[in-house]
Amino acid sequence: ADNLSDALKKLKITTTDSTADSLEGCLDCLLQALAQNNTETSEKIQKSGVLQVFASLLTPQSSCTAKVANIIAEVARNEFMRNPCVDAGLVPPLVQLLNCKDQEVLLQTGRALGNICYDSHEGRNAVDHAGGAHIVVDHIRSLCSKTDPASEKLLTVFCGMLMNYSNENDTLQSQLINMGVIPTLVKLLGIHCQNAALTEMCLVAFGNLAELESSKEQFAYTNIAEELVKLFKKQIEHDKKEMIFEVLAPLAENDVIKLQLVEAGLVECLLEIVQKTVDSDKEDDIAELKTASDLMVLLLLGDESMQKLFEGGRGSVFQRVLSWIPSNSHQLQLAGALAIANFARNDGNCIHMVDNGIVQKLMDLLDRHVEDGNVTVQHAALSALRNLAIPVVNKAKMLSAGVAEAVLKFLRSEMPPVQFKLLGTLRMLIDAQAEAAEQLGKNVKLVERLVEWCEAKDHAGVMGESNRLLSALIRHSKSKDVIRTIVQSGGIKHLVTMATSEHVIMQNEALVALALIAALELVTAEKDLENAQLVQILHRLLSDDRSAPEIKYNSMVLICALIGSEPLQKEVQSMAFLEVVSKLRSHENKTVAQQASLTEQRLAVES
Repeated sequence: ADNLSDALKKLKITTTDSTADSLEGCLDCLLQALAQNNTETSEKIQKSGVLQVFASLLTPQSSCTAKVANIIAEVARNEFMRNPCVDAGLVPPLVQLLNCKDQEVLLQTGRALGNICYDSHEGRNAVDHAGGAHIVVDHIRSLCSKTDPASEKLLTVFCGMLMNYSNENDTLQSQLINMGVIPTLVKLLGIHCQNAALTEMCLVAFGNLAELESSKEQFAYTNIAEELVKLFKKQIEHDKKEMIFEVLAPLAENDVIKLQLVEAGLVECLLEIVQKTVDSDKEDDIAELKTASDLMVLLLLGDESMQKLFEGGRGSVFQRVLSWIPSNSHQLQLAGALAIANFARNDGNCIHMVDNGIVQKLMDLLDRHVEDGNVTVQHAALSALRNLAIPVVNKAKMLSAGVAEAVLKFLRSEMPPVQFKLLGTLRMLIDAQAEAAEQLGKNVKLVERLVEWCEAKDHAGVMGESNRLLSALIRHSKSKDVIRTIVQSGGIKHLVTMATSEHVIMQNEALVALALIAALELVTAEKDLENAQLVQILHRLLSDDRSAPEIKYNSMVLICALIGSEPLQKEVQSMAFLEVVSKLRSHENKTVAQQASLTEQRLAVES
């Protein structure tokens, strides 16, 4: 400790004429003390005021420069020393040293700047201001192809410095991307894949940069997919695989890179991991299984990559994913169902899958999760069934397979995501299927639950889907029994409210359903329509210039139907509809104009 105090005093009074030897001795003493107790020594260095002296010692000519940079690198390992290093003006002279040729000086300077930047806003700003990143990127570029140990060590330090410089800072990450650092780092990874430390630095740097959208476009122009898959195949340790996964996941969000990863053979690696880890209860294996199967699902989100793996439904990958659904692992059941939902994104695939028995597999899976089931698995399986029900030819097949009954078992669910998918699946199934719509529409339990969910103000999605299904039951069944069930369950007011939705498609669906109610069961629904102020709402829709043509048309059709009810006819007469309708006779849309003439005649006769 006494030696340290002496050394600090000597350094403090050091002048240009002090001999290099005595200076060197002081610096050695500091390095020795830092090696024994970094934190305590750093505190003493800070209190002594010697940091300011270091700034003048950081010159390319001095033989002590590397040692001074080394001391700065060591003290900057402590969080409390980073700002003092910036305040002492050490960053500009350190950045200047990046221009020198001496490898040891470059190495220690890179370390010092990297440590000053670590988790320090001030440190990064100072390096940015002094233009440090640009020089480091140029160094990496020129050293990239050199594989001697000294060059690789320097590359590792420089990559680490850039990583600390840009970590979690979008602006500085964008700056590095604009400097063209990505192709350089990808090239680096390819050349130095045998060097574990350097590879690791590259991966962390990629992980930093890959979150930014602009980086993905640049990555797509490199052979990153090929390099990462090649590297991945060599890994045995869990931590190393995890590091590569952390780069793959954000990159795989880009559709071009998805396809490149599929072509580079990533899927085969992922399937192998699943096979190895599926029956293990080791924590690392469970984590790997989750990451691999999640990434597999992500690759299927790209249209091209998905179609390539589907291979007309004969692809080995598609077949393997199918085998996940009956698995005992919740994670694999989930990934399998999500994968099917992703494969089911065009009619051809959906038709092929339904014809090849996928529906039964999904219903069996749902059956295993009815009582206290896994919500994410329920949600995924319902998503897959909903997508499969989109092609017209699949609806009847799925209905006769018992999909509606399987889905209805989840009516009791209190989980909004499950409710949402359940509603969507039923709505898809009954589209233009009159018999099924009638059967479901007469199901009092279902209709009552729909009416309840129409009031789920906290869950707009569930509320919207419930309204749309209520309307669909009427529109597709055109059944008096269905309308009576909905009236008795209190559903009319929700259909009237739906007519004021901000979405034209929902407004339209509501108006068509209400017109059917008025045509088929006006007396039954009369009171509810009156209480819900339907006539006033229609007046508003017809008067509003912003209403879409189809909304105006269907509102007029509905008015004509409502006149058949005495109390509703009185309301229509009291609201000057004739005036609004006669204006619409000159509407630019021919169908609206014609309906306006017809409606005007009807209103004139009734008055």
